[in-house]
Amino acid sequence: MIAIPYLAALTTYFSYGLLFSFGKIRDLFRKITGWFSSNNLQGYAPICLGHEDFYTRRLYLRIQDCFGRPISSAPDGWFDVVERYSNDNNKTLKRSTKISRCLNLASYNYLGFAASDEYCTPRVIESLKKYSQSTCSSQVDGGTTVLHNKLEKYVANFVGKPAAIVFGMGYVTNSSVLPVLIGKGGLIISDSLNHNSIVNGARGSGATIRVFQHNTPSHLEEVLREQIAEGQPRTHRPWKKIIVIVEGIYSMEGDLCKLPEIIAICKKYKAYTYLDEAHSIGAVGKTGRGVCELLDVDPGDVDIMMGTFTKSFGSCGGYIAGSKELIQYLKYTCPAHLYATSISPPAAEQIISALKVILGEDGTSRGAQKLAQIRENSNFFRSELQKMGFEVLGDNDSPVMPIMLYNPAKIPAFSRECLKKNVAVVTVAFPATPLLLARARICISASHTKEDLIKALEVISQVGDLVGIKYFPSEPKKQQEEKMLKLD
Repeated sequence: MIAIPYLAALTTYFSYGLLFSFGKIRDLFRKITGWFSSNNLQGYAPICLGHEDFYTRRLYLRIQDCFGRPISSAPDGWFDVVERYSNDNNKTLKRSTKISRCLNLASYNYLGFAASDEYCTPRVIESLKKYSQSTCSSQVDGGTTVLHNKLEKYVANFVGKPAAIVFGMGYVTNSSVLPVLIGKGGLIISDSLNHNSIVNGARGSGATIRVFQHNTPSHLEEVLREQIAEGQPRTHRPWKKIIVIVEGIYSMEGDLCKLPEIIAICKKYKAYTYLDEAHSIGAVGKTGRGVCELLDVDPGDVDIMMGTFTKSFGSCGGYIAGSKELIQYLKYTCPAHLYATSISPPAAEQIISALKVILGEDGTSRGAQKLAQIRENSNFFRSELQKMGFEVLGDNDSPVMPIMLYNPAKIPAFSRECLKKNVAVVTVAFPATPLLLARARICISASHTKEDLIKALEVISQVGDLVGIKYFPSEPKKQQEEKMLKLD
């Protein structure tokens, strides 16, 4: 749990209260003036009701220039950000012709495969010429190429499972697979901070959903014992099946799942384990095989392994890996496999080529070097941010580093000031996080050099002092400077 500093909590509540009050006053005047203006709805109900889009209109639009910034280059260590301007107080944004070359701390490009690669790119271009950019069909019709079969075998071998199935989108992997795996009469026990795709998939399944405290195995055991004892609602019959869902690295927290303890509890109570490795596969572990390798867990102990190709492999899509019976069942029943267009052949080739580099099958040690670099970069950057006095969430080895901002006024201030100094960061606020827990999420890449990281630290430190987000005592400035000089 995040302990908010008392003063930060007080000022955050006050700021949101002020924004909410002024928003309501503006809505009141809007309603009054609306009585005297013509109504063009012609009997239709408003498609966007006032209370439903209040947050968007009165809070988000004020700072929307901090989100959805267009880029005009590959998301490498540095990329080009297109500058925008507004003539109506941020209600609409227009692109300018100006482009800023910025240090990229925003993209998920953990291993640097999103940019042009000496091994992957030529093979992707060849696959584009051979197979075209799309199969224009689902996999059960005419959308399965040799590349798709090859990719499924590579993924299964890489994660240590007998079989795998791939999908064209990571979000859909969770949201379409969960309703197939479990339904009415089943029980899903989900970590309280699981991704929205898991939340929507669980809701769509019709199963009973219970939540346990984030990354707290002891509370998971309490929930399991209580639910097994009570059984299904009203009838109190035994549950048809129980699935416990966790993530390898939590995308908004940056911390590693306590997988060994959770698996031990699931085995004790005969519950299935569903592991989402969207942010951990390819990024952590000695050979990039995710949290199972990092935490010394046998992949055979995880019943269902899910992951995406957007973070470490420079592509798109997702996968489910498990037993041959499970994968065959999903191929017969999962809507994303039966009806959605299969993953693009060039995207499939990109994943296969990236896996070959990681495994050293390209004939070089570049894969091992990338894995060592992402680990070194992540631990160095996290350590230096903490020494500066920032409140940084997450664990060592994780490339995701949330810096807590809290106050709503500090969200746009931090983002805009970093951009002025040519550092691109992602700020995250409600509804992606709880209302009081706004943050900046830093994503580190193997493509970042030591000079890049030192520049980023200098800029973030300056902006942190300006905005006032160093909530902890920092090391004396002289010591920091001496360390930076040693690193140079």
